[in-house]
Amino acid sequence: MTDTAPPVRLRPEIVSLPAYKQGRPAAPDAFKLSSNENPFPPHPAVLAAIRDLDINRYPDATALVVRERLAARHGVTPDEIIVGAGSVALLAQLISAAAGTGDEVVYAWRSFEAYPGLVTVAGATSVRVPLTPDARHDLPAMAAAVTDRTRAIIVCTPNNPTGPIVTAAEFAAFMATVPADRLVILDEAYAEFVDDPAAVDGATLVRRFPNLVILRTFSKAYGLAGLRVGYAIGPTAVLDAARSTAIPLAVTAAAQHAVLAAMDVEDELLARVRELAARRDAVQAALREQGWELPVSQGNFVWLPTGPATAAAGEAFAAAGIVARVFPPEGIRISIGEAESVETLVRVAAEVVRTL
Repeated sequence: MTDTAPPVRLRPEIVSLPAYKQGRPAAPDAFKLSSNENPFPPHPAVLAAIRDLDINRYPDATALVVRERLAARHGVTPDEIIVGAGSVALLAQLISAAAGTGDEVVYAWRSFEAYPGLVTVAGATSVRVPLTPDARHDLPAMAAAVTDRTRAIIVCTPNNPTGPIVTAAEFAAFMATVPADRLVILDEAYAEFVDDPAAVDGATLVRRFPNLVILRTFSKAYGLAGLRVGYAIGPTAVLDAARSTAIPLAVTAAAQHAVLAAMDVEDELLARVRELAARRDAVQAALREQGWELPVSQGNFVWLPTGPATAAAGEAFAAAGIVARVFPPEGIRISIGEAESVETLVRVAAEVVRTL
């Protein structure tokens, strides 16, 4: 968003819409823990798969081979899979397919910061339902917020940026309450990091609820954030509508080849995920010992509820070489990064909780 008026007529709600802000960059001697990236280097098999591509040729617009591989894994047909340039691109397609002017999209808040912008771009209206005091989705309140104007509901689990999951029991009760003709989008970008057996697993529900679409990504657990590739699972008719709203050829050949290679070495990549999850739990335990009252995170990040002291706390972390995602006046999200970052993170957190 700029301070000057555009020289042509544009939609005023778009002109006033703040652009999505990427995680703050880090100096060479700092730890960039602001974007929930996977800190491990790319797997050699992935690098080999994208090394010698014919980039003068267009990719397969439908990502058929990737869809076939994913369909076999999840027990669905390829038409029940859609691949996009990250799960957020698919979310944008689904919202545009479902909601327009006069319609509403319900989601928890605070949650993924792209949600409000995507709803506004579609021409729809956001209905934000506050999180519970322990930073979890209030699914009964979200169900109660559904009206005749509601066209989609987004559920993010683990919730970004706070970290808690939605349980399988909670989600089943929620789906029993939501009208069957309203689209429910289960955003599971961090699903691979979850080790709580009570958590909902969207991949097990795709045949149970005909109004449900599941979002997954290869950016986090598989370390392919720079190639932008995610996928959705859902009813063919819904995904066909989402396909109609897509930017053609958005998923590059490099992304498609990288996904196939990553799936071939999945055991090694998921071992890295387990290491990051253990590091996450250790960080949370250390922070609680310092006096922090934290929600239980099941993502690859932790949430510090710093309230009015958020901006000052963010500067304290930055000054010590920890670049975090700051959400004034609510809190700070810190990604779980390199093992070497943990000592600095814990040390600075102790100073912050003591002084602020």
